[in-house]
Amino acid sequence: MSAIHQFVAGFSRGDAISNEALVMRDLFRSWGYESHIYAEARRILPELRSEARDVCDYPKQAQPGDVVLLHLSIGSIVNDVFAGCNGRKVILYHNVTPPEYLQGVQEEVAANLARGREQMKQLAGTADVVLADSRFNARELEALGYGEVRVLPLVLDLQKLRGRSDRRLLRTFGDGLVNVLFVGRCVPNKRLEDLLAAFYYFQKFVEPASRFIHAGSYAGLERYYAYLLTYARELKLENVVFTGSIRQEELNACYRSAHLFLCMSEHEGFCIPVIESMALEVPVLAYEAAAVPETMGGAGVLFTEKRFDLVAEMMGRLTGDTAFREAVLKGQRERIARYEHRDPSVELRDLLKPVLEK
Repeated sequence: MSAIHQFVAGFSRGDAISNEALVMRDLFRSWGYESHIYAEARRILPELRSEARDVCDYPKQAQPGDVVLLHLSIGSIVNDVFAGCNGRKVILYHNVTPPEYLQGVQEEVAANLARGREQMKQLAGTADVVLADSRFNARELEALGYGEVRVLPLVLDLQKLRGRSDRRLLRTFGDGLVNVLFVGRCVPNKRLEDLLAAFYYFQKFVEPASRFIHAGSYAGLERYYAYLLTYARELKLENVVFTGSIRQEELNACYRSAHLFLCMSEHEGFCIPVIESMALEVPVLAYEAAAVPETMGGAGVLFTEKRFDLVAEMMGRLTGDTAFREAVLKGQRERIARYEHRDPSVELRDLLKPVLEK
């Protein structure tokens, strides 16, 4: 066998799948294999073209002994190229968001998601090894006839979070207000309007000296972003911050300034910010949906009903009750210790054994 290559729909800085692909590429190279990342050319940031290649070039460069690993996350030509590859194939499923969340908000993305859902069905039975980054995602593939799907939780580089923080943001957010944070793209399945509703009760009835921070890009979702701004004004909320796309140092500052991480998302294949919050000692309060309970792993606080008044009361306990907050943080430390105790190299080699040994 000559190489282990990876296919991703797009390749950008700060994207979770792109970051995982880089970590895996380095692991494969450390095992002695040639390894490259391939993506749709138009979805590779110009400054990253030295890190990723055009997937349309792969068929001309393919060797008989190659292993190809597809990160399946959205409709893309990379899925079609993967389907046509000969030799050993691996699918790692990150979840394809149901398109109805984006319909009427971003039709192009909704169409790509619908295409991705169709490609998921067509890819059943085409890979030698099928992986998913959560049991929630694995069940979805198994229901489509994929057979056994094994779980490989997302491989994250948490050391970046523990690096330098932006001093300007630390000063801005360190002004004595209670900071309620959510991190993630500004997309409807994240239910940011529900975050604002819960924050309304928190600011009005529990802690007036408070701030809501959303850290994440709204590029391409300007219509949804405008709706959120209008909704915040209608609720007469104060100190609501939408950062847009930010650098790693700025993200670190958001986490370090946060008193609480609040998640109302209704569809997550993993939910990386839950792990990131736990790594930086931020208590997590989250709606029990999709893969979120699995990622929390028994730590943090889950709720099953979106009673915004009751959620606000729990927000108050997590930010104001020192003993309760510390008990929650203790559980989160145990959870993050289990997560970081993993050895991704050993874990990945074991999961890929059927294609590595052929």
